[in-house]
Amino acid sequence: MQKITTLLFCSFIFLFTGIAQTKKVTLEEIWGGAFRTQGMDALRSMKNGKHYTVLNFNRNPRSSSIEKYDYQTLEKVETIVSSSAAIPYFTSYEFSEDESQIILATEVEPIFRRSRLGIYYVYNALDKSLIKISDNKIQEPELSPDGSKVAYAYDNNLYIMDLESKTTSQITRDGAYGSIINGITDWVYEEEFSFVQAFEWNSNGTVLAFLRFDETQVPHFSMDVYGSELYPHQYQFKYPKAGEENAKVSLHLYDLNSKALSDVDLGDAYYIPRIKWRNHPNSLSVQTINRHQNHLKLHEVNARDNSVTLLLEEKDAAYVDIHDNLTFLADDSFIWTSEKDGYNHLYLYDQNGGLMNQVTQGPWEVTKYYGYDQAEDRIYYQSVENGSINRGIYSISSSGKNKKSLSTVEGTNAAAFSADFTYYINTYSSATTPYQFTLHRASNGKKLKDIKDNSELLSKLTDYSIVPKEFSTLTINGNELNMWMIKPPNFDPSQQYPLLLYQYSGPGSQQVANRWMGSNDYWHQMLASEGYIVACVDGRGTGFKGRDFKKVTYLNLVKYETEDQIAAAKKLSDLPYIDENRTGIWGWSFGGHMSTNCLFKGNEVFETAIAVAPVTSWRFYDTIYTERFMRTPQENPDGYDNESPFNYPELLKGNYLLVHGSGDDNVHVQNSMRLVEALIQANKQFEWAIYPDRNHGIYGGNTRLHLYTKMTNFIKENL
Repeated sequence: MQKITTLLFCSFIFLFTGIAQTKKVTLEEIWGGAFRTQGMDALRSMKNGKHYTVLNFNRNPRSSSIEKYDYQTLEKVETIVSSSAAIPYFTSYEFSEDESQIILATEVEPIFRRSRLGIYYVYNALDKSLIKISDNKIQEPELSPDGSKVAYAYDNNLYIMDLESKTTSQITRDGAYGSIINGITDWVYEEEFSFVQAFEWNSNGTVLAFLRFDETQVPHFSMDVYGSELYPHQYQFKYPKAGEENAKVSLHLYDLNSKALSDVDLGDAYYIPRIKWRNHPNSLSVQTINRHQNHLKLHEVNARDNSVTLLLEEKDAAYVDIHDNLTFLADDSFIWTSEKDGYNHLYLYDQNGGLMNQVTQGPWEVTKYYGYDQAEDRIYYQSVENGSINRGIYSISSSGKNKKSLSTVEGTNAAAFSADFTYYINTYSSATTPYQFTLHRASNGKKLKDIKDNSELLSKLTDYSIVPKEFSTLTINGNELNMWMIKPPNFDPSQQYPLLLYQYSGPGSQQVANRWMGSNDYWHQMLASEGYIVACVDGRGTGFKGRDFKKVTYLNLVKYETEDQIAAAKKLSDLPYIDENRTGIWGWSFGGHMSTNCLFKGNEVFETAIAVAPVTSWRFYDTIYTERFMRTPQENPDGYDNESPFNYPELLKGNYLLVHGSGDDNVHVQNSMRLVEALIQANKQFEWAIYPDRNHGIYGGNTRLHLYTKMTNFIKENL
């Protein structure tokens, strides 16, 4: 048996043992919100750097408000606006450039993961007036820099409302469902490039840049919606599966003075994942990338004549990630992140795209870029310099010198800086500490005040059978893999316990992290209290350990990841306190694919698996995600088929539970149906459940409680 090397075992191992632990976590408590943490919703710094705002909600009576606080004292200065008889209940807000006006979102309803429809208002904080933007439910309203106008999308077209005259102009007229979309991304861009609003004002509000999606040739996908009516109906939308046609995307400019629409020729651009205006009102930055997503270009578009200049290129043998770390400084030089030296780091370029210097470097990754203080020449960022399972806050000069560590407590630190970089509010958590919010001085990280913690929750948990995670590494296939393990309360090393592995394993992901518990963690604690050991191993392909570790799975998704989980289960089964004949694994989405493959291909190791909303063939998944890691099915058929479990259903030997939502717009229920048919024809017995009309998250009402009750019972009966 090979030694498991301990990375971290918190000194708070006895944190929850001060009071006799007699209560077990229940599913009703988990999904009823009993362990919900307190936070600071929609925290935003105001322009003066002295104040910040927070969105507060009250349940009884139901109301919402934007509260303004002083950084130095943390005292509330004023209520900027609150819902009332005249102002509808709102759930999000956005300030104008000068903070005199605020867009308030009401009656919001989701479309897909990030897209929303809603009734929106513009509230004037000076004269307390309220303007309704449209009687229709619209998308993504955005105030112009001077606050005089608001642009928005409705029915696949773009509109601009003049707030003084209260008149609205329609900018595009060719928008049509299932055909042309103006200013809003299509399904696959929203899901995989992580944005919805595809239009942007320039710095003086004279030009609106937007993307146009022609999805006419994209194949339809349809889902039956059962609802409560007599007859079900079909919901159809455009979904490009791997190797199929994508929408044709183009860039356009609308000049508000001349009211002229113009096209921008970006050459051979296949995807346009980002547009962002520079400080000069005639300079637009545009990112394009090829279909293989291994050659990214950053362009400058001159809005005077629509000419295009190349600023920089990124190439990779596998793929180039899209990010939001592009920041233009006062002279339009810019900060950028790249993996080109093997790890994700910060780089500084001049305004013409010439490299000035690499700002950060080392065998660790920058995980978030916070901003640049021009007056002090300080760049603020988050990284894994103190271990890949932790997050720390740092500052550094643009020359790459004078680096300072601002966070001192090991765990996960995240920062929200004041606009002038005088202060930041730190959000901290660890595996043993729920979220704490503290005020710090940005220059040296010194803590000035405690704002909010979750001490009541921590105190409440002392009554429960909660066992802190043990963090360690496991040597598998020549790699040191991060792992956590939860052992049962009153663990006895002379006894043997069943093992349940949890994982996700998708490219660049991380499940082994030193942060506070989520809902699954509480469920794992509940299982531990029932006598199970629960563990999680981040294998090859996961994130924050360098480019090569992450991209080794290129062209073979799930192959090496499955090998690592099988090998990890074997090694853990060698431990004297683990019963090698009772080994299970579970996962959701990519993790569902993983758990299925582990049970099938590792049928001598695993006895039980649960797969929730799994991919079962990458041929069924979307173009942008799948082709980024696999290229097309036409180019890489073996990569697509060799890891598809419905091609080897005869390998199933153990206990298998398959779960899917019939309304999953992301990983379609087709994935599970094809696997079900293959297992039936192979005469393999298994259990499965379909949740009607539920999407990829499988939630709503008692759905999550029902799902986790089913999974709990399955584990107790079969592991």
